[in-house]
Amino acid sequence: MILHRMSAAAAGVVLLAAMTAGCGNGNEVGGASGTDDGKITLGFSQVGAESGWRTANTKSIQESAASAGIDLKFADAQQKQENQIKAIRSYITQKVDVIAFSPVVETGWDAVLQEAKAANIPVILTDRAVDSQDKTLYKTFIGSDFVVEGQKAGEWLVKEYEGKTAPVNIVQLEGTTGSAPANDRKSGFEEKIKADPKFKIIASQTGKFTRADGKEVMEAFLKANPKIDVLYAHNDDMGLGAIEAIEAAGKKPGVDIKIITVDAVKDGMQALADGKINFIVECSPLLGPQLMELVKKVKAGETVEPRILTEETTFTQAQAKEALPNRKY
Repeated sequence: MILHRMSAAAAGVVLLAAMTAGCGNGNEVGGASGTDDGKITLGFSQVGAESGWRTANTKSIQESAASAGIDLKFADAQQKQENQIKAIRSYITQKVDVIAFSPVVETGWDAVLQEAKAANIPVILTDRAVDSQDKTLYKTFIGSDFVVEGQKAGEWLVKEYEGKTAPVNIVQLEGTTGSAPANDRKSGFEEKIKADPKFKIIASQTGKFTRADGKEVMEAFLKANPKIDVLYAHNDDMGLGAIEAIEAAGKKPGVDIKIITVDAVKDGMQALADGKINFIVECSPLLGPQLMELVKKVKAGETVEPRILTEETTFTQAQAKEALPNRKY
């Protein structure tokens, strides 16, 4: 998966220029950075555009960079690690000031991050972590605690069925296989429900964080399992896709099958307000302002905390109705 450095860098420039043109974000990736205008140049590699959350995250980063006067070189990896590795190598070749990225998966980053370190280009992780023993390969990681998100989902479920003894059949729509949010939201959730034997996860499969895959996998779950009590989806988009499948099967989402999701994007919040989702754990995509502050600090050589958490909450139906009118994403 890791390509030869020189060929990857050359391919990366072409690939990233094409991607950026397709996204229509107005930020050119090709060409040398290192301008003499004193502006900081940030190379950012995004996971993709797989969900409403990711779209809001991208918009926050692009708008915050513009507001902060930072020259942003942006690339969409389209859910492929090899594209992100090419992007990072391209940024190293362009000699950007700082590299930031949201890793598609947790493993397989050490080689390219060693190259960034050798080039004295600081790296910031956003939204997702990497699984590396060498913590010197990046300056800081800003984002949510995905384990805690899973725990919050599990805690709500335990409370919802408190005092009941009948078996609770749960199906789980996991995020992208190998990604930090999928791994951690799963482990946090299962940790909270494992003490009570009535909770049984009868099916668990990736829905790749997309609405289309969420619908398709839920259709398969419904065909294979005549009695499903609860759906736990690792993001709103998969949950929204699952709602379509549940309704098509003649069941009532939020009533016949209780639904828990993570993110709290506007479409998910509307479904919660409408009673089709029962509980949402928030994961804020608006990381742009905090990221730009960190970019300025690491460029200036300032010490930053190695782990920076975003502030988030949870939502019930009543809370969703209250929050929706002012929801930014």
